[in-house]
Amino acid sequence: MRRVLSRSRPWLVAVAALAIAVTIASAQTTHEPLPASVRIDRLVVYKGEHRLEAYSGSTLVRTYRIAIGSGGAGPKRYEGDGRTPEGVYRIDRRHQSRLYHRFLHVSYPNDDDRRRYRELKERGEVPEGAGIGGDIGIHGESKDPEVRPLGRSVDWTAGCIAVSDAEIEELYRAVVRNAVIEIRP
Repeated sequence: MRRVLSRSRPWLVAVAALAIAVTIASAQTTHEPLPASVRIDRLVVYKGEHRLEAYSGSTLVRTYRIAIGSGGAGPKRYEGDGRTPEGVYRIDRRHQSRLYHRFLHVSYPNDDDRRRYRELKERGEVPEGAGIGGDIGIHGESKDPEVRPLGRSVDWTAGCIAVSDAEIEELYRAVVRNAVIEIRP
């Protein structure tokens, strides 16, 4: 029996190596660039699945793997909680980012977020001096050499949605002003 296992070990190692290579390759899938004429007017984020879907009208044009806030599940409660908001917002502005390549700003907070914050504050569940927050968006990779290697393998943002630099370039070009972004659990 020992002889059979030792002969089969190289085969098992090869299968394991192939499985790892396929997993890595699928996590770093590269896409053909979107045609220049494509305009994205709706984004849907599935936080629990680490997925962002981009739509032109009712047509799904691209799916992206994302990293989100490091604060865990649930909607954003207050500034500094590390959570990514949940709700319906707009992409209301954009800019180049010194820290994250490009930045598509999300119109957080909305009325539901303000109500939740007010209620939490009344119950004493908001730390002293913490506001509601507001600098939420979709951005590229961190320029910080300690954070950059994390990519989208772990949730590392302070509440934003992170994609690769190549993907934020594509989104920056294709997402129209006031595009709807729905962020789901």
